[in-house]
Amino acid sequence: MQHVNSFRALLRDTVNLSQTKLDLLDSRVEVIYQALRKDPELGPLVLGKRPQGSWAQRTIINPVGDKEFDADFMLDLAEVPEWADSPETYIDKVYAALHRNGTYNDMPHTRKCRCVQLRYANSMHVDIVPHLFLADGREVIVNRDDNCWEETNPDGFTAWMREKDGITDGNLRKVIRLMKFLRDHKNSFTGTRSIILTTLLGERVSQATALARPGCYGNVPTALLTIVNDLDTWLQARPYKPSIADPSGSGATFDHRWDQTTYGYFRARIHAHAQEIREAYDEQDHDRSVRLWRNLFGDSFPSLPGTSSSSLAPKFAAASLLTTATRTGRAG
Repeated sequence: MQHVNSFRALLRDTVNLSQTKLDLLDSRVEVIYQALRKDPELGPLVLGKRPQGSWAQRTIINPVGDKEFDADFMLDLAEVPEWADSPETYIDKVYAALHRNGTYNDMPHTRKCRCVQLRYANSMHVDIVPHLFLADGREVIVNRDDNCWEETNPDGFTAWMREKDGITDGNLRKVIRLMKFLRDHKNSFTGTRSIILTTLLGERVSQATALARPGCYGNVPTALLTIVNDLDTWLQARPYKPSIADPSGSGATFDHRWDQTTYGYFRARIHAHAQEIREAYDEQDHDRSVRLWRNLFGDSFPSLPGTSSSSLAPKFAAASLLTTATRTGRAG
């Protein structure tokens, strides 16, 4: 059974980051940004800021248990020609600016590969990502580990996400949040970064699929069934780690974000979860279906009356899902 209203409640009450926390994140990032702008050394280079990652794409989720939540923002900086051969300097300068600040110098702050991380006790951490437009036309972030630039295109990624989410009538973002919650709640495929999970799920969405299987993205549980089963089909055809291109068109790949062992585990877990989702969706007994969904998402999955399905169209699409997905997988 689909339990549409139960999924709506699960997202609202358990999975989604609350508006209170989003407001707290926004206010803290603004304070950090203003502190960096006022720094005597870094301030003259600061041009602006923008959300990045799951915060920007609206796929950020509530942490499981007492874990802290995290978010990234890009700090737009002016290029300094003297640092052309040392991109890591930008991260060092951001770190030093926090270290000089009376508010942040006693808070844990650490230089990472692509960011400076600032931690708030028992609540959240913020990753500050230096971001530049170079004189040669490249849009880049810093890789401190290799002391090099990495090309990026955040606006392109946002446009890609908007297009894919639109095909699903807004359900793709919800599916991504659910799968991130499943990963964290069950400690499943934990080595798979959110950017890879988001890209792989989004790339399975297409207008051709929507036309071939009417209603296949018609509500959250049906979109979850469709997208995860299509991902499973794609993965099962690829026993070895495939190259995952940045869908923004930056020319970069995410291949360095995981290895064959991590990929193999992810592939096996998605295969298992796809079967579990299908079983819970197809189960016609209300109470047993709720138990099966709870096996995936935990006891926070509510049992609400009168929520078995929302329309006949998504149910019809699900009935033809396996045949269509199998044909697609063999062709691709």
